[in-house]
Amino acid sequence: MLVAALWIAGMLAFQLPGPGWLRWVAVAVWLGFAVSTAVAVGRARAGRWPGVLYVVALVATGVWWLLLSPRQDRVWADDVAQRLKVVEVSGSHVVLDNVRNFNWRTDEDYDARWERREYDLDQLRSADLILSYWMGPMIAHTLISFGFEDGRQLVFSLEIRKERGESFSALGGFFRKFEMTLVASEETDIVRVRSNVRGEDVYLYRLDMTDEQLKGLFLSYLGEARKLDAEPAFYNTLTSNCTTIVYALAKQVAPGLPLDYRLLVSGYFAEYAYKLGVLTPGVDFATLKKHARITERAHAAGDDPAFSRLIRRGVPGTEQGSQP
Repeated sequence: MLVAALWIAGMLAFQLPGPGWLRWVAVAVWLGFAVSTAVAVGRARAGRWPGVLYVVALVATGVWWLLLSPRQDRVWADDVAQRLKVVEVSGSHVVLDNVRNFNWRTDEDYDARWERREYDLDQLRSADLILSYWMGPMIAHTLISFGFEDGRQLVFSLEIRKERGESFSALGGFFRKFEMTLVASEETDIVRVRSNVRGEDVYLYRLDMTDEQLKGLFLSYLGEARKLDAEPAFYNTLTSNCTTIVYALAKQVAPGLPLDYRLLVSGYFAEYAYKLGVLTPGVDFATLKKHARITERAHAAGDDPAFSRLIRRGVPGTEQGSQP
């Protein structure tokens, strides 16, 4: 009963229309009723009607949950205003619309740019796992950056699709508060805004993958982009987040990947990748992690056009790995 009460309280807190004070009054009233009813049931002193009301509230909230549907037509925040569109995949030739290439000065001051890009998958040369820590060592945002022969990088990141003025809430992510979106972006945008503007701590690890695995993972992201473009979906903090999508897409390339608690505690996802043997071989994890931290190099690179090359200096497995 108490678990159900907390779930209903979450729905009231994150989904009840109206001003914030009204939601919290509703939560307080509901929790007071739920706790008193649960205590009375535990003592075998509950009357009939409190129990009936409790069940009615639970059923009504379940129906409310089922009736919630994701949408594409909200007033979105600028950085998620456009949906990634796969215009063409013809052999190795890929055309994407709405690749994000913002120039960030602060979180509120930026030049918004959404661009069309063309890629040749035969020129795909690398993939890097990027973890951006914003909430202590246990929680990180997970991104995958693909590198091409011509030096270009394309980063994929599953994110909440914030409405204008809205901010992320891990608890809200359990209660269908946010839609999700797949962002494809330049590293000078999506990596630099996290390291240089938001003050997050960023790590970059080279993935050890064959050419076919690289192509397979890239195409899996395009498949996810098409799905979200055709039909919106809710973000879920536990089951549909930035880390679980990497696992789900990787399973399409390498079936049989084991489940692991580090899929949920995303700050340790690099250790999971190391355990699977998909990070740079021949280097122990402590050394990989030491050289993977790119935060200071990102600050030093600033808005240098060579940002992607500079942040990889010393990262094992990269072309710049031998550079100090």
